[in-house]
Amino acid sequence: MGQELKIPKLPKIGVYHYLSIILFIGLLNTSISYAYFEARNTEITVLHIEGAPENMVFIADPHLKDGNIEHTRTIISEINALHPSVVLIGGDFVYGDGDNLSLQEVWSGIDAPVYAVLGNHDYKSGVTVATWVQKNHAVGEACFDAEGYDAGSLRDNTTDLPYANMVAARLEQNGVTVLRNEYIQMNIGGKELRLVGIDDGWAGMADPPDVPETDAFCLYMIHEPECRADWDADLILAGHTHGGQFLPQSTPLPGFELSGLVEQDGVMTYITRGIGTSNLGVELRLFATPEIVIINPIEPPEHIFPEKTVVHLTIDR
Repeated sequence: MGQELKIPKLPKIGVYHYLSIILFIGLLNTSISYAYFEARNTEITVLHIEGAPENMVFIADPHLKDGNIEHTRTIISEINALHPSVVLIGGDFVYGDGDNLSLQEVWSGIDAPVYAVLGNHDYKSGVTVATWVQKNHAVGEACFDAEGYDAGSLRDNTTDLPYANMVAARLEQNGVTVLRNEYIQMNIGGKELRLVGIDDGWAGMADPPDVPETDAFCLYMIHEPECRADWDADLILAGHTHGGQFLPQSTPLPGFELSGLVEQDGVMTYITRGIGTSNLGVELRLFATPEIVIINPIEPPEHIFPEKTVVHLTIDR
């Protein structure tokens, strides 16, 4: 006779366990749906700072791909509605392998001069989980003092300089001036601006130029906030973090600055949440809505976009 097949008994699950499972699935679906919705909206942060030119707009981390190109066009339309004097972009233009550089044509739709720095994704540096961990560790070994600044130890075999040159060339073709360890001076509405663009830190390409003293408003732009120094700047702009992407903005993470206004050695830095995502094929954000930053707007953004969340911050110099 053959052995009788015994079906193992499953543990009994009470009605409350069933309800808990159903509730969990429901909350998960709701959270994903909300994250999908939130990633397709924007909030506006207004920085009020004495001496800065008016209507300067800052964004970062677009990570262009087919799935977000229309959303990026919408953001560009919103930027144009703010009548920017200049638009600054804080790096990470590409997503994944970034083979389709034709997507960068979207920046030609901005109705203002555009200046940018490159980010680590634009060098394909530190873009996998393993190399991301390595870069975060290596940052602690580099020197980010204004005197003796040296990010060279971060440059390794993940830094793809030829690819970054291709990205920069395509951006230049579409009206974006890429600053790579250089500065320019411009007059905006009668106020002088000295804009200093630092190349990517994680790629080991950051090499700040010697910037002479000036009475102009001095603004530095660098992709990774942890690679900044106590430069003689009136303001530093950075991106990279996506605001944590799925973390409430007040979440304390030792060693990390997620977003917002931070002070280091008397120098103020604003870290934007950015507008795109780098690690998912679909745009998802939770507690970190994509952000457009505008400095000293002539017209309150609430008048232009009454339906949007607008946050005002005042920076004392």
